[in-house]
Amino acid sequence: MPKTESARKAVRSSERKRIRNRVYRSRCSTYVRRVRRLIEAGRLEEAREAARLAVSALDRAAQKGVIQENNAARRKSRLMRTLNKALAE
Repeated sequence: MPKTESARKAVRSSERKRIRNRVYRSRCSTYVRRVRRLIEAGRLEEAREAARLAVSALDRAAQKGVIQENNAARRKSRLMRTLNKALAE
């Protein structure tokens, strides 16, 4: 347990931030998962729209500092590469 008052405050604020960040992190993984499932099911037009939402969620999470910008860029790149490969087939 934290000893000093400032340490107690840090624990409280980090808990608030953790709960707030969890929303953005969860939203990202949900959208990415949805795109991957649609690609596997062969519903590529729906996957394209879902990918747009996933990219938007990743950008927003990076903007808010929940994930690093390079992390968001890498995840977007992999997702779009998978989608474009499926569209090419």
